[in-house]
Amino acid sequence: MFNEKSVTEDGIIDRLKSLDGVKWTYCHGDSLPKKSQDIFVDEWLKEALCSLNPDLKNQPDYADEVIYKLRGLVLEAKHTGLVKANENFHEWLMAEKTLPFGENGDHITINLIDFDNIENNHFVISRQVHYQAATEAYFDIVLYINGMPLVVGEVKTATRPSVTWQDGAADFMGGTKHYWQNVQPFFVPNLLCFASEGKTFAYGAVNARVKDWGPWHRTEQRGDILPGLNAVLDSAEGLLNPQTLLQLLESFALFSSLKTGKDTPPKRIKILPRYPQFEAAKQVVERVKQGYPKKGLIWHFQGSGKSLLMLYAAKMLRSDNGLNNPTVLIVVDRRDLDSQINETFGGADVKNLVQVKSCKKLGEYIEQDKRGILITTIFKFQDIKVDESQADGLNARENIVVLVDEAHRTQEGDLGEKMRWALPNAHFYGLTGTPISGIDRNTFKLFGADEDPGRYMNRYSYKQSIRDGATNPVKFEPRLAELRVDQDAINEEFERIAQENNLSEDEKATLSKRAGKLAVMLKAPKRMKAVSKDIAKHFKQHVLPKKMKGMVVVYDREACVTMYHLLGKRLGFDAVEVVMNVDPAPRIDKEGKKNKDWLKWHDELELAIKAEDFERWQTLDADDQLQKDLIERYKDPKQPLQLIIVTSKLLTGFDAPICYCMYLDKPLRDHTLLQAMCRTNRLYETNEVHKGMGLIIDYLGVFENLRTALAYNPEEIDGVVEGIEAFKELLPAQPDKCLTFFPDVDRSVEGFEGIMAAQDCLPSNEKRDEFAACFGVLAKLWSAISPDPFLTPYRQDYQWLAQVYESVRPVGQTGALVWAALGPETVKMIHEHTDIKRIRRDIDELVMDEHALFTLTPQEQEQRAKRLEIDLMGRLRGHDEPKFVELGERLEKLRRDYEAGVIKALDWLKGLLDTARDAVQAERDTGEQVVTEEDNKQALTKLFLETRPDSTPKVIGDVVEAIDDIVIATRFDGWQASESGPRLVQRALMVTLAKFGLGKDKELFDKAYAYIEKHY
Repeated sequence: MFNEKSVTEDGIIDRLKSLDGVKWTYCHGDSLPKKSQDIFVDEWLKEALCSLNPDLKNQPDYADEVIYKLRGLVLEAKHTGLVKANENFHEWLMAEKTLPFGENGDHITINLIDFDNIENNHFVISRQVHYQAATEAYFDIVLYINGMPLVVGEVKTATRPSVTWQDGAADFMGGTKHYWQNVQPFFVPNLLCFASEGKTFAYGAVNARVKDWGPWHRTEQRGDILPGLNAVLDSAEGLLNPQTLLQLLESFALFSSLKTGKDTPPKRIKILPRYPQFEAAKQVVERVKQGYPKKGLIWHFQGSGKSLLMLYAAKMLRSDNGLNNPTVLIVVDRRDLDSQINETFGGADVKNLVQVKSCKKLGEYIEQDKRGILITTIFKFQDIKVDESQADGLNARENIVVLVDEAHRTQEGDLGEKMRWALPNAHFYGLTGTPISGIDRNTFKLFGADEDPGRYMNRYSYKQSIRDGATNPVKFEPRLAELRVDQDAINEEFERIAQENNLSEDEKATLSKRAGKLAVMLKAPKRMKAVSKDIAKHFKQHVLPKKMKGMVVVYDREACVTMYHLLGKRLGFDAVEVVMNVDPAPRIDKEGKKNKDWLKWHDELELAIKAEDFERWQTLDADDQLQKDLIERYKDPKQPLQLIIVTSKLLTGFDAPICYCMYLDKPLRDHTLLQAMCRTNRLYETNEVHKGMGLIIDYLGVFENLRTALAYNPEEIDGVVEGIEAFKELLPAQPDKCLTFFPDVDRSVEGFEGIMAAQDCLPSNEKRDEFAACFGVLAKLWSAISPDPFLTPYRQDYQWLAQVYESVRPVGQTGALVWAALGPETVKMIHEHTDIKRIRRDIDELVMDEHALFTLTPQEQEQRAKRLEIDLMGRLRGHDEPKFVELGERLEKLRRDYEAGVIKALDWLKGLLDTARDAVQAERDTGEQVVTEEDNKQALTKLFLETRPDSTPKVIGDVVEAIDDIVIATRFDGWQASESGPRLVQRALMVTLAKFGLGKDKELFDKAYAYIEKHY
């Protein structure tokens, strides 16, 4: 019999017990020498304290005191929150705490773990560990180090197709178990949690969202990794071996403050590395310690976390005593990158961090032998004077390590030479997210060591980052052929950009004058107006409904000013803002001299620019803090700012995961193009939104000839960005694939009868999961293309399939990766045509008259049960509170038992009715009680009696019944605010009243419609 215990638990435990070198000892949870309410195995923890702390060995009572303090720390979580309590415990694990247990009461460092000699620690793996707190839990796998539970794993059955690692992770994050909340104290010592279903494997830190969980592989695994137990066991061995866990604990577990919005306080989060960061940071440190080669190239795709990689490497270098207090110099090539790096390092409370403010200061720090972590831009090397007679440069020390972010052309000219002359014996490590182009080969020469195959030390490709879920795929859509400009002019511009990289500033200016042809065409007023109109329309139709934001990239600063005015008029000026360089001089000084930018834009070009906007942009450009505040507003979904307009600033080093769409109206190429488009590839997730891809709207046809725009080896850019047109080629076949699940089903039959006929074709969980996987592909294609007239021929089939999918989608977290929540566009479409979210009349009737169940035939019982289940699932799916999730899980179990023949139709129906009662009660308890059909009928009956007291109660009952039926069939969510809804309901009401001879009674019609409008 295959289940989670026999497959996944046994497999992981067996693999970890049989590791080479230091391995795990097995002890079943029932045999652990601890009580169910204990978190630590005190016996093992005390032994470790005494063996690792000589002063405690002589006074074992002191060890008891330490354990007492650690227990107190565990209880802090309910006051400080889990992450802060975990951070405080981490300080103890890192031997950062002292107690007065030495000779004469001297404070001594308390060691809980021996990081230098790992064989001195006690490693135990256990299964089914019982823990009793406010609620009780049985953890599938727990890894104890010196009696402390540092790793907890949850595994699921591998036999249901839709179950994935995410179902195990859900036990930590929510649902009825919600370990991180319900049994919080157990996770205060925690290093990491992992989850698996025997096919895939993922790990995360406490309080991580789904997007923050990741797989554990090796960067040398370039291709697809087939799901299966072998892959899971390889991941478990790679991550959960004692050496890796202790390295993660000692050097890679970070705590940082994350700002999620302008008006929200910073949130404390725990960060663990993804495996490419772990590998590359270790390689840097190992190579520096070896002393040769003194350079290396790290080639990790955009968005995969190079800032964090540098942070890990810098911290490890600084904390290594063998390196004698090194200097780590972080070099970036733009101010916005500088800001991003500072934010990453500052948020993580890195010690001895210095932000270099000027060229002069940089020279002073280098000459004066400043230690610590220095962050600077490459341009601050420009004032350094190279003296070839001074072979030692400014500082010949060997324990200087330079980490260069976005290592490309700016390190190849004079500035790069100055940096290398100033630090002749330093180690140089280049990090780049863009492939190395034919015209950019010097990056290999400058940073790539001959000893490294391919001249890169570590590589993590685009395809690997997509495969691992570290970044999102990016799609492009060519737009408005009539807005295109002369392709020859664009090619000339590309040529100019390519040449410009090797020119001085004066030569660049001369060349720029020759590029006027393209500028004139791109900035033609008619064209700008048409582009802005299209951006506003696309944004309102495609981006706003997804609850994400966008970015507009235009040719130059003049175009920024024009586009701001045009989009502001269409979307509201609070929804758009410009970030660009502006001349800082006063707009008009005391002598009446005008700022050169103001003079050009306002007076000469007569652009629609206001003084207040100009001065605000000046301030934004000059004040880093104000620019940070602006970006925080943009990142905050509650803030009205929706679109940022740029031309060069924020194209690199700008990390805003909420950015879904980039409107590109500027010719970019090579690394600049790749970096710009990757502004949209960051992962983004909230309770309401899951970002599955980034989108580029291409107004210049840049992506239609990608090999020209990205002059790289074709193999390196294959699949980096794909057109939406490709989706249109894939979509037509997908509805047909989904419909093959429903042979001979009459799709013209509406309501419950139609849905139940479809559900009969999905008799088992396995069949439902197959359908979900098939429909999931269709839903993603639909969401990416919609709205588009192309979809019209497929709309009816898609709508029907979406209704069926929603009717069988499990409530709660079950199979959440396969059974993804439908996108907002699809939900809206379903609600326009159907309503399966209210418990209908049969619940009220059956709950009130339970003996009626026994008068139904088995077939009628089954039909009633199916209808009731559809209603209940629809109702419960609208809630995410644990009570409702638990009720959803009850529904799942009832259906499984019925399908397996464990219970009969009558017991299924009775179980559903019990669940329905509890659902109604839960809605009362949580204040979410809705108006039921019975309430509506009673109120309508009262209204009729007041309006037409001479009518008989029997007639009134028939009229009310008919109105209730017809309104329920006609209305949809939000019908009152739609164009067609009121008209449809009024017509239905009129026809119904006319059937009973009441069609001309305007007073009755008005009162009945007013009630329906408010309550249905």
